Amino acid sequence: KEKRKLIIVPRETPLSTIMLENELKLARAGAIILPASPAFYAEPRTVDDMLNFVVGKVLDQVGQEHDLFRRWG
Repeated sequence: KEKRKLIIVPRETPLSTIMLENELKLARAGAIILPASPAFYAEPRTVDDMLNFVVGKVLDQVGQEHDLFRRWG
């Protein structure tokens, strides 16, 4: 409405056809689809590490600095 970023963080699986079609419509309208999938290449040690990775990726999309996970060098 105000040309703000819309970030969708889907977490449900399995992905249904209806959900995928709706996400495609949202992406075509400019939304960012960012699945709640932690990266295991970051070598998480705890559940908090996995959550921080996903939250950090969302913060990256809105331009907010953070130190929730170690970046690739």
